[in-house]
Amino acid sequence: MIKVIICGSKGRMGQMLIECAGRMEDIEVVAEVDMGDDLKDVISKCDAVIDFSVHSQTYNTAKVSAENGKALVIGTTGHEDEERDRILEFQKQIPLVWASNFSTGVNTLFWLTRKAAEILGPDFDLEVIEMHHRHKVDAPSGTARTLGEILAEVRNLQYNEAIQHGRSGIVGARTNTEIGMHSMRGGDVVGDHTVVFAQEGERVELTHKASSRATFANGALRAAIWATSKEPGLYNMQNVLGLE
Repeated sequence: MIKVIICGSKGRMGQMLIECAGRMEDIEVVAEVDMGDDLKDVISKCDAVIDFSVHSQTYNTAKVSAENGKALVIGTTGHEDEERDRILEFQKQIPLVWASNFSTGVNTLFWLTRKAAEILGPDFDLEVIEMHHRHKVDAPSGTARTLGEILAEVRNLQYNEAIQHGRSGIVGARTNTEIGMHSMRGGDVVGDHTVVFAQEGERVELTHKASSRATFANGALRAAIWATSKEPGLYNMQNVLGLE
């Protein structure tokens, strides 16, 4: 039985993690941490910590986890590059699974996006479109960013230079070195992501639509179980699923 602590337990994903864990025989939620709680008070109870809180809290969560030798699964998004770099230092001390999305379907989309970009080549224009519920605070989504990073890597582009966040005004004709990124917000959409490969005469679209947060929660719980038997290092959901 793997014992876990949920950070961000009162949020949408936190509540879903608790619900899904209750249906799994090989995992137990031993503590719930949210605003006003101190992870240090309960860290000794667990084998792994799952963080779905807010980006400003992730460093402290990682620090406490590393100091106590606990595996850490991070699903929180919205980190600046400097924040991410500080957190990544802890991979030297503990197994750290950091993914923008824990869904098996989305990780299949990541794999397919890479393969499609390699096969279709540089003649296809690249666009990423994502939509989430009206309460989501960061944009683009972590999943959309990962898709953009995959496309940039295949094209040998720098992500921050290639990404175009929407378009407004007289922007001129599209270049061959840009990747369009478009974020929509509204209603209760759990998460929709589409990668568009467009060329004159044809278009290829890869789409994943999530209808339940349970897909993400089950993946994160699976990652926590997997991480407890691993050596210190940085892992992602593709590692967990055996896709890399």
